[in-house]
Amino acid sequence: MAVARTRSVALVGVTGRIVEVEADVGNGLAGIHLIGLPDAALSEARDRVRSAVVNSNYPWPDARIIVSLFPASLPKRGSQFDLAIAVSIMAAAGVVPAGRIAETFFLGELGLDGRIRPVRGVLPSILGAAQHGDVTVVVPSANSAEAVLVPDVKVVPIAHLRQLVEWLRKGDEPPEPEIDDCEDPPVPTTEPVADLADVVGQPVARRALEICAAGGHNLWMLGPPGTGKTLLAERLPTLLPALELDHALEVTAIHSVAGLLPSNGPLMSRPPFVSPHHTATAAAIIGGGSTTVRPGAVSLAHRGVLFMDEAPEFPRHVLDSLRQPLESGRVTVSRSIGSVTFPARFMLVLAANPCPCAQAEDQGETCKCSPTIKRRYLGRLSGPLLDRVDMKVTVARSSRRELMADRQFVETSKTVAERVQAARERATKRLADTPWRTNAEIPSSLLHSDYRPPSAAMKPMTSCLDSGTLTARGLDRVVRVSWTLADLAGKPSPGEEETTAALSFWLGVKS
Repeated sequence: MAVARTRSVALVGVTGRIVEVEADVGNGLAGIHLIGLPDAALSEARDRVRSAVVNSNYPWPDARIIVSLFPASLPKRGSQFDLAIAVSIMAAAGVVPAGRIAETFFLGELGLDGRIRPVRGVLPSILGAAQHGDVTVVVPSANSAEAVLVPDVKVVPIAHLRQLVEWLRKGDEPPEPEIDDCEDPPVPTTEPVADLADVVGQPVARRALEICAAGGHNLWMLGPPGTGKTLLAERLPTLLPALELDHALEVTAIHSVAGLLPSNGPLMSRPPFVSPHHTATAAAIIGGGSTTVRPGAVSLAHRGVLFMDEAPEFPRHVLDSLRQPLESGRVTVSRSIGSVTFPARFMLVLAANPCPCAQAEDQGETCKCSPTIKRRYLGRLSGPLLDRVDMKVTVARSSRRELMADRQFVETSKTVAERVQAARERATKRLADTPWRTNAEIPSSLLHSDYRPPSAAMKPMTSCLDSGTLTARGLDRVVRVSWTLADLAGKPSPGEEETTAALSFWLGVKS
């Protein structure tokens, strides 16, 4: 009897923390004791591990077993430690060589018959393990496609505890996963079916969508039902370029923790689109949980689009909770169990009707809402929130003649996406020596130093700033949009035409 050590990974938000698993098999009253702040799911690992070992036809030590999870001060949650606990006990009992497990990471939940079941958060766990150099990670076969996304890591997919023990004993090449336990091979992520050509009669809104896609700006659309606000928002992801590898891994890690990875492939190469219902709580939007903190909609939309349809119907405190992640690009969720930080850099798209009855007076219909009701309805979108929205567009109903005339000017998502890609390449080249990649990410200090437009171009904005129509934050937003307009036009810097257009978009909503 001796002490054996191996390693696993604990997830804190989307960050993997290394956990050393030690097993001591010695004299004393027979039983297994877990120490190191385990939660209820981890405490139940004692019964799962014992049944899995016995049902795999390996001896279970009739002795006192102590399993320690280090660091002891770090709370451990979930069932992904089952495999590490099992191999450390078997190594301490002499069933497998202790030297073979000392430097290997083990992730997986054990079934009572010895099968190794998939777990959440394999990708961020392996990313955390990979920070310690060249490592070998044993994962469930069902998680192997997700695990191999991390470069320079040796992944060993295992379907059953017996396979693992035989590999550890013989030291041969990793066993092949069993056919029955393997998922279908991943297929490339397909392009979205939706197309911008489906939207007719809203040329200004389509132009605003292109600008938002090129610069990563936030958008607010105001208009009666049936004018295409939802249709436009759903087509915004079709204009965005595919995610770069580091961003794709970041987004995939968040969805892995949430258990929402797509079935058609482990790597999320397209920007996500998240549209929560207006009854969603603050915890659903920002993230939270009583025992395990999960990412919310703002984090699931990281590097993508968060669309809030019928925005005034959301509770006001939910809408105001977006202000902090819109500024910082991350959200910190504090609970009694600790604080967890999730990335949350997304494009916010708000859609709203002009009033509760949503009748368009310009089409001869009679609005039943008084001015007080209208102000109260749109007042749910607070000034500080709208001050963080770069572009505001009024979407009106189109007549049959306007629809027919606009059809010849409609462009497909592919055509617009090419212009967006070219504009983003110009911005990336300009921001090459900085950590930012889009105009929306440029901090205020650099906007008024290295990236300040010429004095002539600043005149329209400074006039609005002096009159009080534009706040200091609004000024920054307009300058960022003007840079995006210049990138779309292929200009080295924004001129008065771009700053005036950006200003009109910022002040564009008329309720």
